[in-house]
Amino acid sequence: MPRITLPDGSVLDYDRPISIADIAIDIGPGLGKAALAGRLDGSLVDIRTMVADDCELQILTARDEEGLEIIRHSTAHLMAQAVKQLYPTAQVTIGPVIANGFYYDFHYPDGFSDEDLDKIESRMSELANQELNIDRTVMSRPEAIEFFQGTGEKYKADIIRSIPEDEDLSMYSQGDFIDLCRGPHVPNTGHLKAFKLTKISGAYWRGDPSNEMLQRIYGTAWADRKQLKVYLRQVAEAEKRDHRRIGRQLDLFHFQEEAPGMVFWHPRGWTLYRTLQQYMREEQKKRGYHELNTPEVIDFSLWEKSGHADKFASDMFSVESEGRAFALKPMNCPGHVQIYNQGLKSYRDLPLRFCEFGSCHRNELSGALHGLMRVRAFVQDDGHIFCTEDQIQSEVSEFIDFLHHVYIKFGFTETLYRLSTRPASRVGSDAVWDVAEKALADALDSKQLPWEENPGEGAFYGPKIEFSLRDSIGRVWQCGTMQVDFSMPGRLGASYIDKHGEKRSPVMLHRAVLGTFERFIGILIEHWEGRFPVWFAPVQAVVMNITDRQHDYAQALAH
Repeated sequence: MPRITLPDGSVLDYDRPISIADIAIDIGPGLGKAALAGRLDGSLVDIRTMVADDCELQILTARDEEGLEIIRHSTAHLMAQAVKQLYPTAQVTIGPVIANGFYYDFHYPDGFSDEDLDKIESRMSELANQELNIDRTVMSRPEAIEFFQGTGEKYKADIIRSIPEDEDLSMYSQGDFIDLCRGPHVPNTGHLKAFKLTKISGAYWRGDPSNEMLQRIYGTAWADRKQLKVYLRQVAEAEKRDHRRIGRQLDLFHFQEEAPGMVFWHPRGWTLYRTLQQYMREEQKKRGYHELNTPEVIDFSLWEKSGHADKFASDMFSVESEGRAFALKPMNCPGHVQIYNQGLKSYRDLPLRFCEFGSCHRNELSGALHGLMRVRAFVQDDGHIFCTEDQIQSEVSEFIDFLHHVYIKFGFTETLYRLSTRPASRVGSDAVWDVAEKALADALDSKQLPWEENPGEGAFYGPKIEFSLRDSIGRVWQCGTMQVDFSMPGRLGASYIDKHGEKRSPVMLHRAVLGTFERFIGILIEHWEGRFPVWFAPVQAVVMNITDRQHDYAQALAH
């Protein structure tokens, strides 16, 4: 019979299998009412899951981050149910949780309008008030394909065909609606009370421009109406601060179709840009960085050697000349290794710190472009530190101090830290990854900084710390990075002679404080709402005459 260990270490013993819902009630009536799902031996499960064996259990409510994600996922299903009731010919495709909300893609040739959003939201409220039970069942692959084809949902049938054959196909039903989903979900629709549909956009099926265009409906969902109200107020404030609108008002920059995702900087905007660049140039020089510059077009063979071709080929702009394939660089690191490789290096030369305001290009999908925040042509405040393994922690610690200094200069007083660890697809041995991950964790701990682990989200060549800042209206922006790379230097022939006279590959630390100049300037515009501090403002003072009588004096003063 099950013995259940709770997060606080307390233990509950039962003489029979019992549901997580009943366990929550036993712990307390309030928890029983608020319980949404459970974490059973590390796995998320529905609240009705039966527990028959000894286990560790956490009851999840709307106060938990994972509980809020479950609310959002369930609200996406609620929206899909409402759409199917109102527009029976619409086909349901994919509907994930995203930051602060969710979306669902539909195939609906007639197209949705903003008026339709009000109708869908109203029907969602009706369904939520019915407190429909949300139940999980399992179907075989043939049964599931036959079911969805029979209901005219060809996209769901296509999704099932792409799922590995050894995986169970779980279905969730609520009233007249059934959907393919891993779950878990809230126990019933009555838990979904605070939501708002926000916008409609287009999206290609499976993100492929060669596929048909779908209609995407976005929404947000929260634990209660108070949280929803706070979020909607923040969204309204963000719209007021939209950097694209302020950029036009202040005559800073523009975009046009002839160069999608590429910025036309106006004189005032370019003044902002150069002020930011010069500030970073001076700060990096103080910290022992050597500024350099590498070619924007490089033979494709170098990207193959570095490993970037395998990961980023589809995102790279390629050109051909005299029978050779070239690519516009999507990043600067392989070029920095080429400079490092010029001349013999000793351990006494390390650490060696390079930096570049490198112009890069990535072939982002046109639908993903968003003002300065997502562009195709950009400049990074890029830097690479070549060091020994023993120097990793101290270099990371010094970089953290540098990053904090810069963020505070721009009025960002809160920084969030996430350590992204080894992904499934990676290069290098587990032993090397162990060393790299520990060095980053030790650097954060030595600064007594609170950090979260982001499992599996490291780069293919090494783990990384992601530094995010919170702006003046509470939004979080991921900007800085510090990545440890044991792989690329060796792949590209970088070496140094250690104190024993032996040849070794250096460790390469990839780091950025701002991320890209374009995006960081966009963040600053919205953070300050266009009201820049005097030292940063492109126009620092204006001399104005009130009447014509002061005209000559104003002219003389201005000049």
